[in-house]
Amino acid sequence: MRINKYLALHNFSTRRGADGLIEKGLVFINGKKAKLGDQVEETDKVELKGDKKEISKSYVYYAYNKPIGTITHSPSDEEVDIKEKIKGKNLPSDVFPIGRLDKASHGLIILTNDGRITDKLLNPKYIHEKEYVVKTLNKLRTSFKAKMEAGVNIDDYKTKKCIVKIIDENTFRITLTEGKKHQIRRMCSALFQEVADLKRVRIMNIRLGSIRDNEVRKIEGPELKNFLELVLK
Repeated sequence: MRINKYLALHNFSTRRGADGLIEKGLVFINGKKAKLGDQVEETDKVELKGDKKEISKSYVYYAYNKPIGTITHSPSDEEVDIKEKIKGKNLPSDVFPIGRLDKASHGLIILTNDGRITDKLLNPKYIHEKEYVVKTLNKLRTSFKAKMEAGVNIDDYKTKKCIVKIIDENTFRITLTEGKKHQIRRMCSALFQEVADLKRVRIMNIRLGSIRDNEVRKIEGPELKNFLELVLK
């Protein structure tokens, strides 16, 4: 595989950060200075040399409460994305949102400059819980919980088993380990329920808590340690 991908997969840096290390001459393959685009085998010896301050990066992590109407990525004309919304909050310029939360939904998004965790959080081969609180326009049917938990056919795909807790006749909590596009809305629609409000309240051990709309909370201490142990294991 390419050297920058190798360094990213082995948690040395992001791919872009790896290219920077290579350009600085800090990466060696079998004792020889690496070049951009070099290929690496698992049997090769890859080393980082130089000042530790040069080859390390200070990663930061934030919990952000995305408001309804805000686009996660790539807004079109007259739309506003998270990057625009968080201007003026004194966050590092290189932070970005991990994953998506559709325009009509709100709640927890993780912001970071750590590209190592992107694939770990978004790739379906890794199992990570995400929890949502959902309100429906019509009353929940008596069979709703059992059918949702068993998996729902949405188009040509059956969703994985999940956990549903009924809060009241129009509200439920759902914990998923996958993230198909508009999955919860599509699951509800297939069971003749229309979503009125959808809020993500937890990603793994990170909880939204009392963070107000368009506000951030730094993830640090034991909470961060536990999160990274889970996502990078």
